[in-house]
Amino acid sequence: MSSLAASAAAVAAQPLEVQRSRGYWSSVGRRFLSDPVAVGAALVVALLVGLALFGPWLAPADPYQASMLKRLKPIGTPGLPLGSDELGRDMLSRLIVGARLSLYMGITPVLCAFLAGSAIGIAAGYAGGLVNTAVMRTIDVFYAFPSVLLAIALSGALGAGVVNSLVSLTIVFIPQIARVAESVTTQVRSRDYVEAARASGAGPFTIVRVHVLGNVLGPIFVYATGLIAVSMILASGLSFLGLGVNPPEPEWGLMLNTLRTAIYAQPWVAALPGAMIFITSIAFNVLSDGLRSAMDNKG
Repeated sequence: MSSLAASAAAVAAQPLEVQRSRGYWSSVGRRFLSDPVAVGAALVVALLVGLALFGPWLAPADPYQASMLKRLKPIGTPGLPLGSDELGRDMLSRLIVGARLSLYMGITPVLCAFLAGSAIGIAAGYAGGLVNTAVMRTIDVFYAFPSVLLAIALSGALGAGVVNSLVSLTIVFIPQIARVAESVTTQVRSRDYVEAARASGAGPFTIVRVHVLGNVLGPIFVYATGLIAVSMILASGLSFLGLGVNPPEPEWGLMLNTLRTAIYAQPWVAALPGAMIFITSIAFNVLSDGLRSAMDNKG
């Protein structure tokens, strides 16, 4: 009994804001786990991340080893369960190893854009006035171009390659995340607890760090999670056009490009990289929707 009393006293001694935060995130976890579709998507994403991390050790064959005697073998060939590509390389191994580069090309631009766009949007939303107007009108310029065309134009100007593709996609996503961050911050900065902190003499940095970040990063993160699917599709499109990853690296978009000439000979083998892109995009979209629903207080 004494230990229970001590635990209760320790919980009661914690700040009310900490208790509320823990209660909120525990309720988010319960709502997320109660959604079987979202949990299934999370498991698929976890499996893909596992393939990306341990793919080189899980691949049954060398993904770079070519053999003209084994080119364009159908699915189910002994020793080649998913067939072979136009150079006789094992498709299963290339799909497994290609998960690392494909996810890297999809997640890295969104992560960089999340950091930069959140900083820009939060600063503009909290500052308001002329600063907000100047920043947001500059960001609106990027919305004059569709994301696909802007990514192609930037990659074409910078040149082909992984680094240039990452820079291009990051620039494409920064305005989108900054707009969401600015919108959420503008709503939070007018709340009573922010006004009370401002009236008590707290500085802008302290207010943003203590009262704003905890309330805006969640919605921004959920929105950024949904952009991972878009990023993977755009990165695959750039590789398909020859503006992204260079051969012979196994990347799903590049594999689609090299296999397009074999679509009439082995259509099922040629469709495998596209199926992986589709499954990954759907998984991240469903995961984003599940997180959004779980973090909805009204729900």
